[in-house]
Amino acid sequence: MFAVPDNTLLRPENPALRHPVRVALEVAVDRDRWGHLLRYDPDQRFSALVDRDERQEIWLMSWLPGQRTDLHDHAFSTGAFTVVSGRLQETVARRAPGGRAVTELHALTAGQSRVFGPGYVHQVRNEGADPAISIHVYRDGGREMRPYHQDLLTGPVRAEER
Repeated sequence: MFAVPDNTLLRPENPALRHPVRVALEVAVDRDRWGHLLRYDPDQRFSALVDRDERQEIWLMSWLPGQRTDLHDHAFSTGAFTVVSGRLQETVARRAPGGRAVTELHALTAGQSRVFGPGYVHQVRNEGADPAISIHVYRDGGREMRPYHQDLLTGPVRAEER
């Protein structure tokens, strides 16, 4: 049992220390914050900036069935994304010891999140029959996407290295 003295002060939370998954989950449930931005584009995946400050960018994305990103990383950015509704599939590509290419598949449903950091190569797509919505949080450089090509013999290779 712990005794807390009456004169104990609570320190306010430092927003810079909040994990990007926590931010994505909180924004995802606050539909009033982003609902007016939501659109579906039949030609390409839709995205809209929800908020930006000196620490991070928060983006809303909608995915019609069949829409996807190319295989990419986010340069030096760190962050996370959370599925608000629908289903998304993430493929993560990496080199195993010895240089062999390895891919991992992650099926995501509403409320599930994924975290990424520098050099994290992935592709996100909607292979379901219904539209999907996701919230993405980017730190340390924003939403930059560097494309990759998947070469099963040599592993993921950045497009500009070809």
